[in-house]
Amino acid sequence: MNDKRPNPDLLLKQVNADEIQATRGHLKIFFGASAGVGKTYAMLTAAHEALKQEIPLVMGIVETHGRTETARLTRDLPRLDLKKIPYRGRVLDEFDLDAALSFGKSHPNALILVDELAHSNVPGSRHPKRWQDVEELLRAGIDVWTTMNVQHLESLNDIVSRITGILVRETVPDRIFDEAEEVIVIDLPPDELIQRLKQGKMYLPEQTLLASKNFFRKGNLLALRELTLRRTADRIDGEIQAYRLRNASTTVWPHRESLLACITPDAIGEKVIRSSARLASQLDVPWHAIYIESPSSLHENDNNIREKAVHLLKLASDLGATAVTQSASDVASGLIRYARDHNLSRLVLGRAPRKWYWPWKKSTAQKIEMQADDLDILQVSVPQQAVFHIPFLRMPSLPTKTEWKGYFATLLICAITTLFAIPFKETLELTNIVMFFLLAVAYIAVRYGRGSAILAAFVNVFLFDICFVPPKFSIAVSDAQFAITFAVMLVVALIIGQLTANLKMQSNAAIERERRVRSLYEMSRDLSAVLMIEQIADIAARFLHTEFGAKQALFIADDNDQLQKMSNATANPNIALVQWAYEHGLPAGLGTDTLPTSPCFVLPLKATMRLRGILAIEPGEKTVLGPEQHRLLDICASLLAISIERIHYLDVAQKTMVQVESERLRNSLLSAISHDLRTPLTALVGLADTLLMTKPEVSAEQKELLDAMRQSALRMNDLVSNLLDMAKLEAGTVHLNKQWQPLEEVVGSALSSCSAFLDKRPITVHLDGDLPLVNIDTVLIERVLVNILENASKYTPQYSPIEISGYRNGDQITLTIDDHGPGLPAGQENIIFEKFERGEKENATPGIGLGLAISKAIMKAHEGKISGESRPDGGARFTLIFPFLSPPEMKDDFPIREDS
Repeated sequence: MNDKRPNPDLLLKQVNADEIQATRGHLKIFFGASAGVGKTYAMLTAAHEALKQEIPLVMGIVETHGRTETARLTRDLPRLDLKKIPYRGRVLDEFDLDAALSFGKSHPNALILVDELAHSNVPGSRHPKRWQDVEELLRAGIDVWTTMNVQHLESLNDIVSRITGILVRETVPDRIFDEAEEVIVIDLPPDELIQRLKQGKMYLPEQTLLASKNFFRKGNLLALRELTLRRTADRIDGEIQAYRLRNASTTVWPHRESLLACITPDAIGEKVIRSSARLASQLDVPWHAIYIESPSSLHENDNNIREKAVHLLKLASDLGATAVTQSASDVASGLIRYARDHNLSRLVLGRAPRKWYWPWKKSTAQKIEMQADDLDILQVSVPQQAVFHIPFLRMPSLPTKTEWKGYFATLLICAITTLFAIPFKETLELTNIVMFFLLAVAYIAVRYGRGSAILAAFVNVFLFDICFVPPKFSIAVSDAQFAITFAVMLVVALIIGQLTANLKMQSNAAIERERRVRSLYEMSRDLSAVLMIEQIADIAARFLHTEFGAKQALFIADDNDQLQKMSNATANPNIALVQWAYEHGLPAGLGTDTLPTSPCFVLPLKATMRLRGILAIEPGEKTVLGPEQHRLLDICASLLAISIERIHYLDVAQKTMVQVESERLRNSLLSAISHDLRTPLTALVGLADTLLMTKPEVSAEQKELLDAMRQSALRMNDLVSNLLDMAKLEAGTVHLNKQWQPLEEVVGSALSSCSAFLDKRPITVHLDGDLPLVNIDTVLIERVLVNILENASKYTPQYSPIEISGYRNGDQITLTIDDHGPGLPAGQENIIFEKFERGEKENATPGIGLGLAISKAIMKAHEGKISGESRPDGGARFTLIFPFLSPPEMKDDFPIREDS
């Protein structure tokens, strides 16, 4: 009955996936073998049907490629305006993701048509690929219909390239295809498709000739058609498996071929693996390889058997199988359970040789036939030389020291049980005395295992006959009924021993699993509280020593991608091996294909953002790293990587908080000092002006000193004003007074303000005549222009020209200021916009480097951008970018009324 229960882990995984899917939009893909099969036509036809059902639907982007029938279907469907993106001197139409998201928010259960899923977006778009736009729509809960061809699937890209000789560069990850709620195959026979091509229904005449000679050849189309159907069948296979899981189906649905190879740790197991691999390759089907650990397989307690099983599982994995190890009370029941959980319809086993010494014992294949009539069994022939190496046919080896102790203890317990029962032979019936012996068998089975339980069953029957059944001290039986008693007693003892041993094995396996889960829980709990990398290294060392008795070495990657070895390392791995694993992001060393003779197993620590380091493990002498151990190490590595990344971002957050707090304190200090300095500076300017106007007039020398004092005070006042403005802007206390203004007026006002230091400079202003109004704070934007023009006057030759240009660029308005000076310092195009940066440190030009920083803050407050660069023909160019907003419509103050 237990074998028919659904796997709880798989059920939990499916429930979690369903919860995530419930919050996402649904994706439907119209899938075809090549262009021209009618994917877009079918999507638009279905869209018309959806529109009749009053589904809120809109065309995000549909490519008709000039096909009349397709274009006709788009006329009556609502559509979104396309986004205009400039690229290399042209303006290209592209899917407007923001408009689609806005439509989805305003229309519940919205459906958007997005043609050509594999399309590459124009540079400047939010995402480089259209399928990334679709993913954002799905995350927002918006349903999407789209189209794609088989050659655009990432996993089939190289296969299509070999078939057609054409490399397709636009690809879509397979997970997008597999996670789609619905895939509709749009199919067209190759002959009909070629006929459509010749009729000019797909491409222009000059393109038709080229396509017919290259891609659209019948052989190519046949191969692509087969790939399409096969890939769709693979996807449907996953859907069927998910359906079986949700409905707890306990039988195998043989909807497609699949193989399960049963491994035994001997020469037969290796032949089964190689035969299964060849068969899977011929049928082009997936296959699994499994090793079942049962009480019968562990009767020798030989570590060599486990090592052989691990070697065979690795061989199966290298040949393309999904290799696993599981524990079960019986090999047959374990195989049936795994096959039903994974919907594997065909089992591959080694043919069991004739058991001439216990012909009543059934083989694994026979047990499967009796318990599961929904599974096919394929038996591989056994090499003659391998028959003599089968573990259960060879002569049994001598018992180990532990087993000898168990056998001696069994004999002692049987003797003690007999002595204990003798005093009761006069007062109790023989049937009750039998219970003592059965109880002893059960205890021995629990304490010493299956072999000792079998020995106890026979010994107890013998002692019961000798000591309690007349004639005593003789194996002869006076009453024939006692023969039935002996037989029943022996059978019951054997059954109790077997069941108890099985329960003990299952209990030990459950205890081991619970111990591992508890160790992982304790490790994750400890890691969640650490604040330093050294603590992570200590926790990792403790876990690996407890679970594997292994030595370890933890390497942490610093900000320069250099690995630093932690001080508590007890293993000494090859540094070249560690570096290789870090550079390639792959495991290496013991048990892998890269330096397998190394005593260390090296595992990369992969976190969400990047590799965080390397974990090197040197297992103990008696430790075998099988599939279960590798999975445990993978979990351990993931926990370590996540903890290292958490500490990294914790440090980043702390540094950011300190920086923000320092900036806040500095701004507060600047604001306070600037405010207090303005009053005495204003007084100095006033005193200088008063002295200049006093009678009698001051001398020429005194006037020169007063002018110098006045100019110094004014410069100091400007610097203080800049400091105060910078503090206000960064504190967010400046409130913009936005008005709709023509840009030419702002530029003219700035030039008037700069007339004093721009005298005798040729100024050229070219603003497009169709520039729209901009919604800006005129005073602040004028300040930005004044700062840039003032810098141009300081750092360029005295009579060099300045050009100002303005134009609209898509959804942006761009204003550029060009000078003819030395340009910007190389590599400091962005640094000059920081506070107190002046490009060249040693510079006699007055200023403290706040003008451009204030300009950047003002543009940021306007949701715009400012940048600087050196022009190829010399000089610097500063670019201001304002967002384009549609100005409000002008309405008459006195509308005309029409009297009827």
